[in-house]
Amino acid sequence: MTAEIITEVTADAADLSVWPASTLPLPHGDLAVGGVSLAEAAARFDTPLYVLDEGEVRGRCRMYRDAFPEAEVLYAAKAFLSRAMVRWVREEGLGLDVCSAGELELAVTAGFPPERIVLHGNAKSPRDLETALRLGVGRIVIDGPSEIARIAAAVGPGERQKVMVRVVPGVSAGGHDKIRTGTDGQKFGLSPTDGSAQHALARILDQPSLELTGLHCHTGSQISEVKPYLVALCRMIGLMARLRDAHGITLPELDMGGGHGIAYRPGEPALDPTALAGRLRAELVEGCAAARLPLPRLFVEPGRAVVGPAGIALYRVLAVKHTGEKVFVAVDGGMSDNPRPALYGARYAPRLVGRRSTARVRAVTVVGRHCEAGDVLAADAELPGDVRPGDLLGVPVAGAYQLSMASGYNLVGRPAVVAVHDGGARVLVRRETLEDFRVRDIGV
Repeated sequence: MTAEIITEVTADAADLSVWPASTLPLPHGDLAVGGVSLAEAAARFDTPLYVLDEGEVRGRCRMYRDAFPEAEVLYAAKAFLSRAMVRWVREEGLGLDVCSAGELELAVTAGFPPERIVLHGNAKSPRDLETALRLGVGRIVIDGPSEIARIAAAVGPGERQKVMVRVVPGVSAGGHDKIRTGTDGQKFGLSPTDGSAQHALARILDQPSLELTGLHCHTGSQISEVKPYLVALCRMIGLMARLRDAHGITLPELDMGGGHGIAYRPGEPALDPTALAGRLRAELVEGCAAARLPLPRLFVEPGRAVVGPAGIALYRVLAVKHTGEKVFVAVDGGMSDNPRPALYGARYAPRLVGRRSTARVRAVTVVGRHCEAGDVLAADAELPGDVRPGDLLGVPVAGAYQLSMASGYNLVGRPAVVAVHDGGARVLVRRETLEDFRVRDIGV
């Protein structure tokens, strides 16, 4: 499936700005990602299909390692996780943060060192905590007061579990109300405003089986500016100073979470990790000096920014419907493999792949096949006016929070994930089949 790359840059090459860096135009309107023809990948593996550029993932891991050389960079597994992803992250020197026993078990059985894993979650189940303690997870982030006694009681005799406390920084940031997690009045974390954070910290210090290593905060997701992180950092330093004054301890770690924004369409803003790292470092040095605190080890948790731009979703057009002045282009996937547009109003820039068209571009609505009016993958998408059934559409920036949030709605089945690299393609996650549905349903 190695693609024959053409050297002439086509007129629409600028549209590739949000595609993986390896993307190149091929004859007849096709594109190559990781040296693999997308049209051939769709024909070989069927659609809907998720294509993941291994080189792009690894390159973004290295970008974070270079930007934060003195920090602990944890890949946020909730964005997308597979055994191959675990291996890439491990080989590129990143740690991992997980939110469930399932993510944790998959990571450890795929060879990831448990001591480099952090467990999150606002409502950890008994199974989550049992698995974390059994496998020896590096840190557990305490999100509520009830977890303190539960974890302390479950730690084995003579052992200690490292923990952090998730603190609400009082910062509103993020691309949508539903992903702004840094303010009071939502389900995550403990607030210094009402004293619940300070009370939890004091309780943890009274537990001999728990070792408090630091504070954690997360201001939101899809943040494209540095300022919210700097405001949150200052507030975390202030809380660390108050903890020292009240209890005589200094915490060695500070986790600033993730939420680093990326561009989903050409021209959209994105957070620059290098700029973020420089500003955070400078603010940390200045703030700790003013508070007379030693510098804590910084943690950051990019997920979307690592895997999002590395993914391409491929769909086959099933129908084109003209309704008044609107044109609906229906594809063979939809909200069961990408619920983000329905949840957050996320917007994408789909592109015709595998056929060169000279028709004038017009605005269409790309919709899925599911029985919901909200099953819209891309509103006001610009596609050639002659788009027709059988055409292949490629949707870039599809690596994060799509397949990881996929559902079984209408029993359509979740798509396969294929990795491309150096002209080769291999299946990472197989397609869900009708047989899977039959085997899982054991009732009579």
